[in-house]
Amino acid sequence: MVDVEAAIGYVVAHGDVVDRARLSYLRSGTEPSEQVLEKAEFGDLPDGGWPALASSAVPSVDATCYRLSELVDLGALNRPVAQAALRWLASRQSPEGAWQEDESLAAQAPQWAQPGDPEATVYLTVNAAFWLAVAAPPSRYYGDQADYAYAGNVRLAAEAFRASLGPHGEWPSYLAAGWLGCALLFYSGLYYESAQIQVILAERVPGMTPGDTASLAAALRRVGVADDDWVVQLARRRLTETQRPDGAWESDDGRAFDVHTTLTAIRAMS
Repeated sequence: MVDVEAAIGYVVAHGDVVDRARLSYLRSGTEPSEQVLEKAEFGDLPDGGWPALASSAVPSVDATCYRLSELVDLGALNRPVAQAALRWLASRQSPEGAWQEDESLAAQAPQWAQPGDPEATVYLTVNAAFWLAVAAPPSRYYGDQADYAYAGNVRLAAEAFRASLGPHGEWPSYLAAGWLGCALLFYSGLYYESAQIQVILAERVPGMTPGDTASLAAALRRVGVADDDWVVQLARRRLTETQRPDGAWESDDGRAFDVHTTLTAIRAMS
């Protein structure tokens, strides 16, 4: 069993004020102070979104999705900064349903976000559409009668991703695109294709890193995949196996991000 109390203790001991506020919101729904929210939102650009580097004036799809992943754990997606970021994100979608980073970011973008790269395009597409879906009403409102702000964006992205899949659900991109795309398809009511991807993900879970495992389970739970779903349960079992004695889970991006990974794992267990 995952030791949730040890994980909580790790975040309290090693997290900053925003991390601890995220923990409080995840565990008890406690709303953060205005000062904490402003700190979490800091660095947003006038037209919406966040840059990958503080020195840049060009918003990044990848960086904006990451910041939204923090703000959702603070209950802050309805605030003006997050709403502006979501509007900007929606405006960056191509007529074909895809997202890419601005070409000016090519020199600084990581491999998974390189403008013009087909694998990066798939990843950014499902990542951006996933966050537009998370910010939308519950999935039961999705469909032909959906009238929320980003219904068209989400539907178009889901169809574009579905068109890219192989006959057994193989996706032409990074591992993370698999669970984000799986969540997106589930949210969109494309359950058969989502289930195909789940089969592949289930085979991969035993070898996944703690960070990937936590992100997979958290993403599926955010779009309403059942608590007793077999892939969610496999991921939680993997989290049990990979939790450190100090209560944390190791990040793929270095020790400085262990708190973020641990918070994601806590989200995955809820």
